[in-house]
Amino acid sequence: MTKTYKEKCTLMFLVAAVGSLFMFLTAAYWLDLSMLSGQSIIQFQTTKKVPYFPLDCLSWNETLTCPKNYPTTHKNIGHSAFKTCPDYFRWIHEDLARWRETGVTRDMVDGAKPSAHFRLIILDGKAYVEKFRKSIQTRDLFTLWGFQQLLRRYPGRIPDLELMFDCNDRPVIKKNRFRGPDPRPPPLFKYCSDHGSLDIVSPDWSFWGWPETNQKPWEITLKELKEGNKRVKWMDRLPYAYWKGNPDVSPIRVDLKKCNVNYTSNVDWNTRLFFQNWTNESTNGFKGSNMKDQCTYRYKIYVEGWAWSVSEKYILACDSPTLYITPHYYTFFARGLTPLKHFWPIRDNDKCRSLKFAVEWGNNHTSKAQEMGEASSRFIQEDVKMEYVYDYMLHLLTEYAKLLKFKPTVPPNAVELCSESLACPADEKFRSFMMESLVQQPTDTLPCTMPSPYDPSTLKDIVDNKTRAIKQVEMWENEFWKNQNLK
Repeated sequence: MTKTYKEKCTLMFLVAAVGSLFMFLTAAYWLDLSMLSGQSIIQFQTTKKVPYFPLDCLSWNETLTCPKNYPTTHKNIGHSAFKTCPDYFRWIHEDLARWRETGVTRDMVDGAKPSAHFRLIILDGKAYVEKFRKSIQTRDLFTLWGFQQLLRRYPGRIPDLELMFDCNDRPVIKKNRFRGPDPRPPPLFKYCSDHGSLDIVSPDWSFWGWPETNQKPWEITLKELKEGNKRVKWMDRLPYAYWKGNPDVSPIRVDLKKCNVNYTSNVDWNTRLFFQNWTNESTNGFKGSNMKDQCTYRYKIYVEGWAWSVSEKYILACDSPTLYITPHYYTFFARGLTPLKHFWPIRDNDKCRSLKFAVEWGNNHTSKAQEMGEASSRFIQEDVKMEYVYDYMLHLLTEYAKLLKFKPTVPPNAVELCSESLACPADEKFRSFMMESLVQQPTDTLPCTMPSPYDPSTLKDIVDNKTRAIKQVEMWENEFWKNQNLK
C-alpha cells in the first residue's frame, strides 16, 4: 500500500515538473527574455524580425526610379539598454551655437551655395540632392552614400531639412566676416573646421570607403587594424616614429622631410619616413598601403595635409602612441582626444627635435607610452566605431533641423536619392565599395542618448587642461635639449 502511494506521488511529481517546464518554455517564447541581462522590460509579444532590403539594380536599370518598398518609418525598435553617446557628441551643440538665437533661414542656407558641391534635402523620410559641381575624386558620391545609409539605418528618424555640403578640404566660413549686429552666417557642412571658422563638421567620405586609395569602408578597416595590432607586440616593434604618405601636399609635410633618417648627417631624429606616390601605388595594386600592415613601429606620426588628413583615424588605431604635430584643423571626433592620454603633442615649428625627444621619452617610459597607444586605439575602436558615426550624423542632423525657420522643399533641379541611384550606375570598383558598406536593414536598436551641452566653465577647463598638458611636454622637451650637445 505504501509502495503504491509512493509511486503515485512520484508520478504526480513528474507530471507537475513536465507541466511546469512546458509552461516555462511557452512563456519564454512569448516574453522578451533579454530582461535577464538587464536590457529590457517584459513584453507579452514577439519581436518581429527586421526584413532585409538588398540593392535592387535590376529594377533600377529597367525603370531608373528608386524602390518603393524600403520603409520610411521604423517602429520595430528593440529595447536595448539606453547608452549615452561618447562625450565628443557634445561639440554638436557648440558647432550649432551660432544659429541658436536667430535660427536658420532659407536665405542663410542659400548663402552657402557658392562654396557647396550639393544641397541635400530630406523630406518625409526620403532624400533628394541638388548638385552644383563635381568634387575631387568620389568624395561627393561617397558622402551622399553615407547620408543614404543613415536613412536606411534609421528610417523615419531624420527630420525634414535642407543643408549645403562642401567636399573640399579647408573651412571657408570665417568667423571674422560675421561679427556685426546681424551677422547671419551661412551654415555649411564640411569634413573639418578650425577655431577661426564656423563650418559644421560631419564624418568624411572615407568612412564608407575611398576607392582611389583602396581604403576599405571603416567597419572592415577597424577589424583589420585590430588584427594587425596583434602581429607584433608593442615592445617588439621598431623603436622609432613612423610616417608614410604624400609629402608634397602641404608645406608642413615638406618640412617634415627634414626629420628623416640620414637627412642630417650627424643626427638620427628617431624617425622613419616613407614617401607615398599614389600613382605608382595604384599601378602596383596598392600592395604597400594596407593600413593593417603599418602597425610595426612603436610610434606613429600624424601630420596634416592640405587640411586635416584622412589618415588620422587609421594612425590612432595602431596601439602605438600617436605623435601629433600641432593640428590646425579638427574633425568631428578629434575634439574628444586628450594630450598625454590619447596622443603626444609635437611642435610644428621645431618638428625634428620634438619628435626625437618624444621617442626618447617613450623608450624610457615604456609602460606609460604603451598605455597611451592602447588608450588611443580603444578610443577609436569603441567610441568611433561605425555605430557611433551614424549616431553622430543622426544627432547632428536632428539638432540642425530644429533650427530651421522654413519648410524644406524639393528644388526643381533636385533628384531623388537612393542606394540604387548611387551604386547601380557607378563604376564597378566604386560599386563594390558601396556594397561592402550597404546598410541592408533598419537597425533594431535605439541610437545613443545625446549628452547635454557643455557649460562655459567645463568648456574652459577642457581647453585649459589641454593647454597645460602641451606646455608640460614643452617644458620636458626644453630641459632635455638643454642637457644635450646637439644644436
